[in-house]
Amino acid sequence: MQTSGDLGDKPPSGVRAAWLRWRNRVLASTRFQQAAAAFPLSRAIARRKAAGLFDLVAGFAYSQVLAATLDSELLDFLEAAPATTGAVAARTGLSPQAAERLLRAAAALDLTEQIAPGWWTLGQQGAALSGNLGARAMIRHHRLLYADLADPLALLRADRREPTALAKFWTYSASATGAEAGPYTQLMAASQAMVAAQVVPAYRFDRHRALLDVGGGSGTFARAVGAAHPALRIGVLDLPGVIASLPPSAIEPHAGDFLRDPLPPGYDLISLVRVLHDHDDSPAQHLLYAIHAALPPGGSLLLAEPMADTRGARAMGDAYFGTYLWAMGSGRPRTAREIGAMLKAAGFRRWREVATSQPLIARIIVALS
Repeated sequence: MQTSGDLGDKPPSGVRAAWLRWRNRVLASTRFQQAAAAFPLSRAIARRKAAGLFDLVAGFAYSQVLAATLDSELLDFLEAAPATTGAVAARTGLSPQAAERLLRAAAALDLTEQIAPGWWTLGQQGAALSGNLGARAMIRHHRLLYADLADPLALLRADRREPTALAKFWTYSASATGAEAGPYTQLMAASQAMVAAQVVPAYRFDRHRALLDVGGGSGTFARAVGAAHPALRIGVLDLPGVIASLPPSAIEPHAGDFLRDPLPPGYDLISLVRVLHDHDDSPAQHLLYAIHAALPPGGSLLLAEPMADTRGARAMGDAYFGTYLWAMGSGRPRTAREIGAMLKAAGFRRWREVATSQPLIARIIVALS
């Protein structure tokens, strides 16, 4: 894959490049910033831009407030019923002053809300988060990412084969036992439920006879599809240590390494749910070749994952997943066009995107063999 570093040392020229240079000089000017903040027609824009800049500066503190609300079980406590500051202090083991500081910080992020002096309940974001088990699991898991990002430049300069906290969590061998793969499998199950909620209503699975979910973990996605389409034959392929955790059901288990072993035949639909972006270009392309070889003529690949350059969620793609996957030591977020080019190279005849209600969580690409 070509990167910007492959394009030569000469900077781009033209009208857009000249405009961007002029724009950036103006925006960097203190005089312009003060004038924009004072002028009535631009004041609101200036304030919004300033607030956005401060959010970039303070983002780490926001994430730690979020982590504290989960680790203290504050959200669970307020979900049950409104509570006083004193009751929150007693429940969380904090002093009344510390509890109030946490409650006010959480309220600033809409996680909590003060309904009367000294009385608190969930804010809108807190209420939404309280029922989202996948997001809660990822927030708790982020302490590993924070450890790796303590020195972000050192992380970027390091050999990606060097073990990081995230790499140690996600990496295990094909011979790993169920206990060794357990934390990985549990997190995947919690987070895949969010993806399944986007994918299952969006795609016509009833057009197919049999689905193989490659890298399907403990079968969270497969069970969601099976519940909606009980007539569909469904299999899951993953490493032996992961397949060992697959609950007894009608799902067909296949133990194997999808980067080394041939994929089982007999399925006219193969799904990759948050799998491709976990792998660098060479193994990802190899996997697409293997899927194309396993599908019958006219079979389909359904690929679902967050993608780079998603409208309204660009920061989630390259800023969050780009950094996360670098720390993990494998993979990168890709645009739909980049994935489409890889599908074409693997032999797929054509591909299309299927809309989801929350593309920030997952977008869908369907390719025809």
